[in-house]
Amino acid sequence: MNRQNRTDDRDVSTDLDPQIAARLKRDAAGLFPAIAQQYDTGEVLMLGWMDDEALHRTLTTGRCTYWSRSRREYWVKGENSGNMQRVMSVALDCDGDTVLVRVDQTGGACHTGDRTCFDADVLLADGLRS
Repeated sequence: MNRQNRTDDRDVSTDLDPQIAARLKRDAAGLFPAIAQQYDTGEVLMLGWMDDEALHRTLTTGRCTYWSRSRREYWVKGENSGNMQRVMSVALDCDGDTVLVRVDQTGGACHTGDRTCFDADVLLADGLRS
């Protein structure tokens, strides 16, 4: 079991593979961004936060698990809404500070019910400012 380096009050143990854990770069709270992308279209769905335990759960259950910074708890995408994310693949970026989770999304990925978290507030479209 690995211990994460954290500056918050949680003492989290995880069974994340030590070789994966050693490659991760985390913020001061022990978190790193996780981008969810639709596996077959490349559509960017959402950005969530993970720690080592959330990544371990994601890798072992095949369902995306995130850390809620506001609620300070783990949550499985779709557990309450039914808008599930079935994990197809997980990749670590070249710097080790972000993971890309390619998923098969059922329903909306955004908590608002939108397909993606990036549908509502487009700042630049087709090279033209909105």
